[in-house]
Amino acid sequence: MSKFIVLEGTDGSGKATQLGLICRKLDALGLRYTRLAFPRYDNPSSSLIKQYLGGEFGATPDAVNPYAASTFFSVDRYASFKSEWESAYRAGEIIVADRYTTSNAVHQASKLDGEERERYLDWLFEFEYDLMGLPAPDRVVFLDMPPEASFRLIRSRQGDAGDIHEKDHDYLARCRRNALYVCEKYGWSRVSCVRGDEIRTPEEIGSEVWSLIKGVLGVE
Repeated sequence: MSKFIVLEGTDGSGKATQLGLICRKLDALGLRYTRLAFPRYDNPSSSLIKQYLGGEFGATPDAVNPYAASTFFSVDRYASFKSEWESAYRAGEIIVADRYTTSNAVHQASKLDGEERERYLDWLFEFEYDLMGLPAPDRVVFLDMPPEASFRLIRSRQGDAGDIHEKDHDYLARCRRNALYVCEKYGWSRVSCVRGDEIRTPEEIGSEVWSLIKGVLGVE
């Protein structure tokens, strides 16, 4: 049976770095795996995502309602599953992903409150896992980077460039608050990326991440 691990987090939280560390561990153990990253910006199925994040549908994230925005990302995930990793998943290979359906729960649900947020979250997971038939992850690890630190990292990396999510500090803060709620609601594992005011080293974070997923993978 396949084991499916997802790393989640707001922009600038180091998901790609941590996924690389996981893959290095899996390589050392001689385990077969498929590495994924969403959205797939080099694929035609991401065209609506690029338009949305590029501001073509509105200059702020809230210009597009969460249901519409979510479908852009859902289609890209479905195309990826059918064309790239369905056979590996069904063959029992380990799947590790940077973002997944869980990213819509972090980003798009932050546009809603109360009962509207609950209805959206119910819809999201039913839509992708039940109706579209995408696999649900076995473990989601949320890399918790405070928005002030995220924004500094994004600015140092990209300057004033970036998409409508990355350039909106208030939106990043909303996403982080919402993500903490979603973590609690769905039992995601949370790893703090800071200690006090200092960002922890990738190795420190990676050690904690590995401790959370190795049991799921059945390795030490």
